Amino acid sequence: MKEYSVIGLMSGTSLDGLDIAYCTFKSNKGKWQYSIKCAETIKYSKEWFQKLKEAHHYGGEKLLQIHSEYGEFLGKKVLDFIRKNKLITIDLVSSHGHTVFHNPENGFTFQLGNGASLAATCGITSVCDFRILDVALKGQGAPLVPIGDRLLFPEYDFCLNLGGFSNISYEVKGNRIAFDICPVNTALNYLAETRGKAFDRGGAIAKSGRINKELLVKLNKLDYYQKKKSKSLGREWLQKYFLPVLNSSNISIEDKLATVTEHIAYQISQVILSVDKKGKILITGGGAKNSFLILKLKEKLRGSQIIIPEQSLVDFKEALVFAFLGILRMEQKINTLCSVTGASKDSSGGVVFISGK
Repeated sequence: MKEYSVIGLMSGTSLDGLDIAYCTFKSNKGKWQYSIKCAETIKYSKEWFQKLKEAHHYGGEKLLQIHSEYGEFLGKKVLDFIRKNKLITIDLVSSHGHTVFHNPENGFTFQLGNGASLAATCGITSVCDFRILDVALKGQGAPLVPIGDRLLFPEYDFCLNLGGFSNISYEVKGNRIAFDICPVNTALNYLAETRGKAFDRGGAIAKSGRINKELLVKLNKLDYYQKKKSKSLGREWLQKYFLPVLNSSNISIEDKLATVTEHIAYQISQVILSVDKKGKILITGGGAKNSFLILKLKEKLRGSQIIIPEQSLVDFKEALVFAFLGILRMEQKINTLCSVTGASKDSSGGVVFISGK
């Protein structure tokens, strides 16, 4: 039985903070077991929040500078986390980075956080840049979590993540299917900020509003929702297509939040019901704490079994899976599925930086 101890790092588009998780994995005859031993979300300072939020506006030289600085920042946070939790055995650090650009149609994606700076700072072998090989193979470079869903959570019919964007994965005739469904926290937080709040806690503001049918119809008619699978979303799409529709409406913020929440629940339920009307659904990500959104989902998925797991998995599933992707990369095993991304073939993505002791 093989055993690994890995630190996984995840920074999502909603800028909630840096998720860091110390995870152990055991492999026995192709079957994997996992455990999240300790984890935390490190809130970004105002300075780092602003840098990450504005990074897509930077020129090339400044972007490269921030790329290295953020890699060093990650390395320091890893060392702090190790000291705080008195960790001894660490085989690997596996980092998603922070997505600044994601434009696979034009052949590029960029995750901030130089892996060389990370490895040099923490002194531990590090894996990063998991998306770039798949994009070079003409894939979307996303989502990457489905291989973890298949191998770590086989008991669920659907794995649904409610993060900056919602994404889902499930099996169809032996093939893993996965794609981004719609914006979630990126859109909800955008609206909540106009009320001086970082997010709409529990969906309370949305619950106080009314659904606007005109806006709802416009959102549901966006071209992305008519596309076939193997598709992904990013900040660029949100700003170019989603927000202009949202901003063109003169209704109240409360009504916009109510309408967007309804839109999210509708789009997710349409996907699930098209596959299975009685499926077992694992829901994780920050949106799992939005009780109003979960209520809307339950109303639309009455025949399904919705499972919201223990808090550590809700909060740190993506960090867990990226830790796992690093193991697969080090073992030179497939960690990116072309059935998911639309690439020309499966691949083992990730750039490895080996730092000597």
